[in-house]
Amino acid sequence: MAKGTVSFNQDLCKGCGLCVEACPVKIVAVDNTHINKKGYNPATVVDMDKCIGCTNCATMCPDSVITVERD
Repeated sequence: MAKGTVSFNQDLCKGCGLCVEACPVKIVAVDNTHINKKGYNPATVVDMDKCIGCTNCATMCPDSVITVERD
């Protein structure tokens, strides 16, 4: 199975949650414990080891803040 690494430009994320809904393995979540420079709770990955590198999260992001690298 393919593996991936997801990174977020958290300072640009507005926490809309579209990436959370798009993730088939449910490893993306909005971080309610952190507020970014824009005043939003940004999205983050909660279990990178389960990432399959599908790029669904990056495709759904309206602000292009997500980068997916496949191993």
